[in-house]
Amino acid sequence: MSATLDLAKLLLTQPSITPEDKSCQQIIHRRLSKLGFSGVDYSFEDVSNLWAEIGDRGPLFVFAGHTDVVTPGPLDEWNYDPFTPTEDGDFLYGRGTADMKSSLAAMIIATENFLNKYSLNFRLGFLITSDEEGQAIYGIRKVMEIFSAEKRKIDYCLIGEPSCTDRLGDTIKIGRRGSLNGKIKVTGIEGHVAYPQLASNPIHSALPALAELAETEWDQGNDAFPPTKFQISNIHGGVGANNVIPETLEVDFNLRYSTELNQDEIKTRVHSTLNKYKFDYQIDWHLSGKPFLTIKTDLIDAVTQSIEEVTGIRPEHSTSGGTSDGRFISPTGTQVVEFGPCNNTIHKINEKIRITDVDLLAEVYESILGKVARLSR
Repeated sequence: MSATLDLAKLLLTQPSITPEDKSCQQIIHRRLSKLGFSGVDYSFEDVSNLWAEIGDRGPLFVFAGHTDVVTPGPLDEWNYDPFTPTEDGDFLYGRGTADMKSSLAAMIIATENFLNKYSLNFRLGFLITSDEEGQAIYGIRKVMEIFSAEKRKIDYCLIGEPSCTDRLGDTIKIGRRGSLNGKIKVTGIEGHVAYPQLASNPIHSALPALAELAETEWDQGNDAFPPTKFQISNIHGGVGANNVIPETLEVDFNLRYSTELNQDEIKTRVHSTLNKYKFDYQIDWHLSGKPFLTIKTDLIDAVTQSIEEVTGIRPEHSTSGGTSDGRFISPTGTQVVEFGPCNNTIHKINEKIRITDVDLLAEVYESILGKVARLSR
C-alpha cells in the first residue's frame, strides 16, 4: 500500500460530518509536527481550524482544504460502509474520498517527500477547516479575518477541491462564480378555493414574476466566467388541504453570478422585476461569496506545468462549479488555484476515487512545491 493511500484511508475512517472534525486535524497535525511545522488551533463554536507553518523567509505558499464531509445519506444504499474505506477494482470507496480527504493525504505526503529532499526557501503552510460543507462562518472565513488583522499575507494558495471532470488533470479552477441567495416571502389573503374573490392567492401572484426572473438574461458572462444564472431551489405554499388558498408563499432562490455583475446590481434588478407585478413581498438576502479570479499566472503556470508533467494532460482553466473557501482567501490578493480529484461522485452515494489518482495527486503536489521553490529564488 502506498503511503498516500494509507493516510487517506486513516482520514476516511473518521466520520467527520460537518462541522465535526473528529480527529482528522490531530492526525494531520501530528504528521506535520514531525516535519517541524508549528501549529495553531483556531477553533470557534463547534468548528475546528488548523493552521500549521514552517519556514522563516520567502513568500508564503499554503495548502488549503477541509476535513468535514457531507452526510452519507441512506446507509443501505451504499455498497460499503461509507466510513470504512474499501478498495474494489480500480476505485477506493467512502465518504470523502474525492471531497477531499485524498487531497489532504496527498498534500501531506507531497510535503514530507519534498522536505526530505530539499531545503525550504519559502514559507509553507497548511490551512485546514471542518466548516466548508456547512455554513462556512467559523471556518476559513473566520481565520482569514484573523490573518488580515495580523497582516499575515498568503502569496500562493493551492486548494485540493475536486476539480476534474473525466480524468485527473483535465481541469483546474482559477476562480469561482459569486453566490447570492434569497428567500422571498409573498403574502396574500387566505380563503376558500370556492370563493377566490374573497382571497388573494400569493402563488398566482408570484408565478409570473418568478417565470420572468428564471428567463432573464442577466449577462453574457465573459472570457473567464459563464453567464449568470437564476435558479429556484425550494418553494412552499399551502396548508396541505386542496380547498384552501394559502396566505403565504416562500421561495428560495440562488444566483451564481459572474464578474459582470455585483450583488447590489442583482438585488436591484430582482426587486424591479417583482415590483412590476404589484404584490406584497419581502426578501431576505444572504451572500455566500463574491466571484473571484486569479489573474496573475505564476501559480497557474506552476500547477498547469506540474499536471502536464505528471499526467501528460494539459488542464482546462475553469471557473465553473460551486463555491469554495477560495472566496475567502482570494480577496486578500492571494493567487488561488484549485486542483483535486474527479468530481463526478462527490456528495453522492458510493463516492469514490480512482486508486491510482491518489498517488498521482501527491506527485503533482510535490512538483508544484518544486516550482514554487524556483519562483522564490
